[in-house]
Amino acid sequence: MDKFDLIVVGGGPGGYVAALRAAQLGKSVAVVESTHLGGICLNWGCIPTKALLRASELNHQLHNLAEFGFSAEKVSFDLEKVVARSRAVSRQLSRGVSGLLKKAKVKVFDGRAKLAGRDGNEHVVSVSKEGAEVTRIAAPDVILATGARARHFPGLEPDGELVWTYREAMVPKELPKRLLVIGSGAIGVEFASFYRNMGAEVTIAEVADRIMIAEDAEISAMAQKAFEKQGIKVLTGAKVGPLNKKDGTVSTQITTASGSHDLVVDKVILAVGIVGNVEDLGLEKTKVKIDKTHIIVDEFCRTGEPGLWAIGDVAGAPWLAHKASHEGVICVEKIAGHDPEPLHPLNIPGCTYSRPQVASVGLTEEKAKATGRKLKIGRFPFMANGKALAMGEPDGLTKTIFDAETGELLGAHMIGAEVTEMIQGYVIARTSELTEAELKETVFPHPTISETMHESVLAAWGGALHF
Repeated sequence: MDKFDLIVVGGGPGGYVAALRAAQLGKSVAVVESTHLGGICLNWGCIPTKALLRASELNHQLHNLAEFGFSAEKVSFDLEKVVARSRAVSRQLSRGVSGLLKKAKVKVFDGRAKLAGRDGNEHVVSVSKEGAEVTRIAAPDVILATGARARHFPGLEPDGELVWTYREAMVPKELPKRLLVIGSGAIGVEFASFYRNMGAEVTIAEVADRIMIAEDAEISAMAQKAFEKQGIKVLTGAKVGPLNKKDGTVSTQITTASGSHDLVVDKVILAVGIVGNVEDLGLEKTKVKIDKTHIIVDEFCRTGEPGLWAIGDVAGAPWLAHKASHEGVICVEKIAGHDPEPLHPLNIPGCTYSRPQVASVGLTEEKAKATGRKLKIGRFPFMANGKALAMGEPDGLTKTIFDAETGELLGAHMIGAEVTEMIQGYVIARTSELTEAELKETVFPHPTISETMHESVLAAWGGALHF
């Protein structure tokens, strides 16, 4: 039985980063991965969807050239090539992860991992392939980074043909003319944007009273208005009835406060959340506690079982690749005897790559008010920003929320072009505990859309210069 200092179960953005950091710290490391290095994010999530979205944005731009003084005739696309490019990007990066682990001398085991008891102070992990055990390995510390999968509800089960999860939605063989997206989180609205940009008729059905419920309500309302302007039909407070399949189409009845809506579509995409992959890991004989399919951990990702740790999606919200990676580093440094800073959830940025993009960090206005603090709130519209106008992207807003007494940046919320690239400025401000004083004194380059960030801060304190 091979022995290591650390075993990582799962090779996604949490697992492989944890393994690389452990190798940097001189640990002997094994990674057990059953499917593909890079995990869902790299292979079936973050990366390939961005490649698809980029293609769809180009399609949209090619059909909207007039304001820039251009014209184009017979614009068309080859969907097979669009999808092929997306898959090629994923393969390239997956090979890159494999190369990084090999360079770091991390041993990768192809198979499924299951805890198989202890050997002294070491956890024993059984590695199986196609149901048969192929080897056993052991280490004093094991990190569970098994990720999550799409949530299903009775009556809304996917079939891979007419009713899709994110996997099928990323590799369409043909473009559906009519599409229903159930759920309006980041996954749902990104697919809605992709298919609408490619020419499909899209309907979003959301059970909550507004879309993108995790975002600030003002930003959520702006996003819905933008989607509807593009021709996406948005139904909130929506209860979707059973999905009836007949003659290659799906029919359903959606009930809202305004009444019932009968809908017939070619495809349905389910984007109603995720559940953690906690099954068949051998957790039954451990002190690990599970709440709603997610492993309970402390601020350093320790479970209730000594030497057993959990990171990423399997350890609960927020379900973000960058959260998983950062947890991997914190976890490994704690194992190595270092003194890492715990991850502060309110300093984790959220990004949605729809058209328009949405990005945020910290508290929403509603949650900031709930703290009882006196607030100062600044807003600056993209329509007053020179770079946004020059780019033909005047629709957007940067919103900042401060504690009126201390100047602490409580939250920042952005909607518009390229905001996912800019939110990091506010993340740095929160991580560094900067106040409005430092942000006011920061020099932002001109002309850039990032100037809306500065102006929003100034606006919170009554000093916006250009609006």
